[in-house]
This record gives sequence, structure tokens and C-alpha cells, in this order.
Amino acid sequence: MHAGGDNGGVRSDAAAVAERYDRFAREEAPGRSALYEEWAAGVADDPVTAGILARIEPTHRQPPLVFAVTRMLGAPGTGFATWSAWLADHADDVVAEASRRRLQTNEPQRCAALLPALSTIEGPIALLELGASAGLCLYPDRYSYRYRGGPSLDPATGPSRVVLTCDVSGDPPLRLPEVVWRAGIDLAPLNAADPGDRAFLTALVWPGETGRAERIEAALDVVAADPPALITGDASDPAVLDAAAARTPGGATLVVTTPGVLPHIPRAGRERLLAALRELDSVWISIDPPGLHDAWRPAVSAESWGGFVLGRDGVPLAAVDPLGASVEWRGGEAPVGR
Repeated sequence: MHAGGDNGGVRSDAAAVAERYDRFAREEAPGRSALYEEWAAGVADDPVTAGILARIEPTHRQPPLVFAVTRMLGAPGTGFATWSAWLADHADDVVAEASRRRLQTNEPQRCAALLPALSTIEGPIALLELGASAGLCLYPDRYSYRYRGGPSLDPATGPSRVVLTCDVSGDPPLRLPEVVWRAGIDLAPLNAADPGDRAFLTALVWPGETGRAERIEAALDVVAADPPALITGDASDPAVLDAAAARTPGGATLVVTTPGVLPHIPRAGRERLLAALRELDSVWISIDPPGLHDAWRPAVSAESWGGFVLGRDGVPLAAVDPLGASVEWRGGEAPVGR
């Protein structure tokens, strides 16, 4: 009876895997990665492969995570039949690696969307990112920017190997910030100098997304040369946030950024974090879906906003692409200063 119960559980989990991967193949992968679309559709139609992935904990079996882990471990970037055969031969390794990894996409391109809000703050700045992964978004002052419809900006030391190209409209303020301290909080921070973590971050780039892996590798080099303080902890815990904020050097304005992390925090933790941010002596810069929370002042309409919201202390400033490909400034004459 016990064995029968286990088999039923495996069958149920495999069915859940097939359903999740079918949805990914139909709704998420098309137009972005033909290879991931093929792999996901194959999983949905193959009970044996779905059964292997059902051995991974439900919170660690998202298609982009599983596919990245297989590629990091050496899976060929070819059709489903070859990939599934490789998976069958390496099932234990994939299950173990996926079970310890999280979706930690770390896209430095987001700095192009953060920069207009950072430009409204007088320096020097102490930068604290929540959900920092390897910290690639903690170096907005070290990257070069090419705004189509706006200026080109380079660090004082000259053009960076990390070049962020972004469409811009609405005449936002744009200048490189003076960052004197940088730190991040993450449940499982990644090390920009660690070969395994570097391989994982580049594997998270979907096949077909040209230029992203090279940009991430260049940003990893920037971070590894001058590492930030990365703190292991739950940023939605006020004690963790307060302890990190207490490290802010004197004379610097603490700027807390949450570029796309809030949707990944359960609602109770997200509300606890928003309440803690209101009490913190800091400037809060966020990139969030318009309907995610009610902290916007004034409120924004999810139906009419047309993009994610770049905000400063809850004030909507711009409609932005969540990965930093575009900025539509709506903040008017934003105040410059604390």
C-alpha cells in the first residue's frame, strides 16, 4: 500500500510537470526561444521525461531553471530527443543541482532603467539591492550607456566593456551616480568570481537571446574585480534589512533598490518589506508591475500603464521594460536631492 501511494504521488507530480511545461511551451517560450519551446513541449508529451523532472522539488522545477541547469551541466543545445536522452543519462546530477539552485537571473541591463531614478539623487550614494543575486545591478556607475533618444554616458575612467543600450523618451534626468558603498541581500548570493556560479548565471540566458551572455560575463568581471558586500538572508525580515542598512557609511545617502524582486516574494513578506522600507531612513527605488502592490502615490492603473513602473519612494517616474530595454519618462520635473 505504501509503495502504491508513492507511485500515485509520482504520477500526480509528473502530470503537474507536464501541465506546467505545456503552458510554458504555449505561452512563455514562443518568440523568445524556439529551443526552449521545443524542449518544453517535448516534456509535456513524454511521461518518462516528466517523471524525471517530478523528482525535483516543485519550487525548483520551473522550466527556465531546469533547462539552465541541464545546459550548465553539459546538455547539448539540440532537439528534444537528444536533450531528453542526455537527461535520462544524467538524471541524478540534474535533480541534485536543480534542487540547490534558484532562478536568479541577474541582468545588468536593468541599470539602464534604474539610472533615471538614481539621477534624481545627490551623491554620494550607498547602494543596497534586495535580491541581489551576484550583484550585477550594484554597479550602475561602472557601465556605459547608449540611450537611443538620449545621451551616451561613460564612466570617468572611460568606456566600459559593459555597454547598455536603451530606448528612451520623455527627457528623463540621466547622469552616472557617485556610488561609494554597495551591498546586497539574497537568500543565496552568487559569487561573481566562482566558476560554477558564473556558468549558472550565463546558462540562465535563454538560447536565442543574443548579446546577453556576453554582457553578463563582462559585468561579472567588473563585480569580481571589486566585490560588493553580499549578505545571506531574507530581505523581507526587518531585522536583516536594518542590519544591512546600519553598515551605511557616514555622509552617504542610503538607496535601497528592488529591481524586479518583489513579485518573487510571497505577499505577506512583500507587505512586511514595504512597511519596513517606509520606516527606513533611505530612498527606495523599485521596478515593479503596476498592479503588484498599493504603495504607488498616486496609484497607477495596470490596464493603462503600459509597462513596469520605475518608482522612487512609491512615486511613479517612468514606464520601463522590466529588463531595461526601454524607458518612457513620466515623472516631469523630478526633484534632484535627498
